[in-house]
Amino acid sequence: MAEQNMSRFEPARLLVVDDDPILREFAVANLTTSTVTVETAENGELGWQRLKKGGIDIALVDLEMPVMDGFGLITAIRGSDKLFPLPVVVATSRNDMEAIDRAYSVGATAFTLKPLNWRVVSYQLSYVLRNSREEARVRSNARTLRHRLRAQDEVVSTCQQGVDDLMRIILEDMQSVAASADTSAVRTWTRIFGEVDKLRANIQEKSVRVR
Repeated sequence: MAEQNMSRFEPARLLVVDDDPILREFAVANLTTSTVTVETAENGELGWQRLKKGGIDIALVDLEMPVMDGFGLITAIRGSDKLFPLPVVVATSRNDMEAIDRAYSVGATAFTLKPLNWRVVSYQLSYVLRNSREEARVRSNARTLRHRLRAQDEVVSTCQQGVDDLMRIILEDMQSVAASADTSAVRTWTRIFGEVDKLRANIQEKSVRVR
């Protein structure tokens, strides 16, 4: 039954945090597969200690628990730089919007109501995890693109500086040649100056297009 329930679930390590021992047993029985490992914790504090060790891909968290409730656990997760992106699905017997609103306000990713339909829960977890991983890939690609653009800007800036320095040297030599009344040399340097100026304009235009 578990393999059938989780047939669309990506390989993952799931943490179920709930003070009900029967629910924890059912979670392990219904959600564990050859690609999904299920760990459990009986309250938010124990769940938090496990999460800090790393390796958990998604959490299914109850709201009403002793020691540390689900609200406190989610708040701790969202306050951690390392664990902040972790998707958290809230499982609760509460069906009032106030509890759901509060769960979302502290950082819950999604919610499901007890009693749990394990097939539905498996699809919810799969959907949330897939979206979370896709968002992570998008963020990673965006960071890579920003780094590439920054490196390209540095190269363009270096080229522009080099061209400016070269033009300054050419102008100084042109002034020197002009003072000597060597018209042939002046024409040569003027052509060189013109080509270098075109190169600078081309670099600036390509830089603007990239941005």
